[in-house]
Amino acid sequence: MPASVSVFSSPGSWIESAAVDQCHQVAALDGMTHVAAMPDLHPGKGAPIGAAMASTVLYPFLVGSDIGCGIAVFPIVLRRAVPERLAARFPDLDRALDPDRDADDPAWSVLTGDVPAGHLDGLGTVGRGNHFVELARVGAIDAPAHADRLGLAAGDLVLVVHSGSRGLGEKILREHTEAYGAGPAPDPAAYLSRHDDAVRWGSLNRRLLAARVAHALGAEPTEPIVDQCHNLVEIRDGHYLHRKGAAPGDGRDVLVAGTRGTPSHLVAAHAGADANHSVAHGAGRKMSRADALRRGRAKHTVEELRRTPVGSIVVCGDRQLLFEEAPTAYKRIEQVIGDLVAHDLATPVTTTVPLVTYKTPDVAPTRRRGRR
Repeated sequence: MPASVSVFSSPGSWIESAAVDQCHQVAALDGMTHVAAMPDLHPGKGAPIGAAMASTVLYPFLVGSDIGCGIAVFPIVLRRAVPERLAARFPDLDRALDPDRDADDPAWSVLTGDVPAGHLDGLGTVGRGNHFVELARVGAIDAPAHADRLGLAAGDLVLVVHSGSRGLGEKILREHTEAYGAGPAPDPAAYLSRHDDAVRWGSLNRRLLAARVAHALGAEPTEPIVDQCHNLVEIRDGHYLHRKGAAPGDGRDVLVAGTRGTPSHLVAAHAGADANHSVAHGAGRKMSRADALRRGRAKHTVEELRRTPVGSIVVCGDRQLLFEEAPTAYKRIEQVIGDLVAHDLATPVTTTVPLVTYKTPDVAPTRRRGRR
């Protein structure tokens, strides 16, 4: 018999039937016991995104290639937060840190011990897709006790960093897939050892990214108050709990990412076994990248997408990525949070309102030479 499938959404939620179909396909795999789909559920490559899947068998493809991807929140103190001025000071986060060439970079201060797996490729870079580094302002406080515990007050500034293990996780999945396809890991302990390296690497990378930005903005780096990975597998109650685009929700604080033009929501998660102890990780895509690109070019200009409805600035020199990541390509974050609350999976604590969102280095306009 297939495993049970639970979808934690409401009739007003945007859930594609293709994503639900993928949940049932996963539920039919050998050893699967329960699939919990979050309200940000959408189709992925081979497996749904926004789902937590429990099994007696470990399936690497259910975690995907970006092992260790997650979202961290770092307090930051700045004298003035003028988006236009600060956007121009963000460093080039496509340029990886090199231990020799960049030995004097102050961001290295956050590194304690060795780099996991010795993987230096892409270290200190944000990546593409929906990854970002964002300077944001804390909004109104909904749960004062939780906010006090985190040391947050309305008006505070934070850096939100969403990134993963870059090429390390991709290498781990590729090597497994070349040998075993979508099949289970023949040696779960060996896979988990490499997987854990990628999870640690992703967390280190988020710290390096925050430190690089903090120094560039004239601030001191801080420790994260939230750092939750949403692409991972853990052993729980004798089962392998795979999460792909789902954050651990067993008594942890989670930043559920909005879009470039909407707030994100910090929640105190308290999901139970029926939700596989998980909560949503973001708004979730409503359109494929191809659809977002096609519709976005017909509806928006580049200038409109670089200045958002909340007054923030998007730093992105990749025009195609601007359209692919337009706010309209995503579900309503308020609906996702409402569903988490309605199903008693999380308590809203506060919001983070974007000021500057970094995607890629901006491209300076070409200066036209005047005629003599």
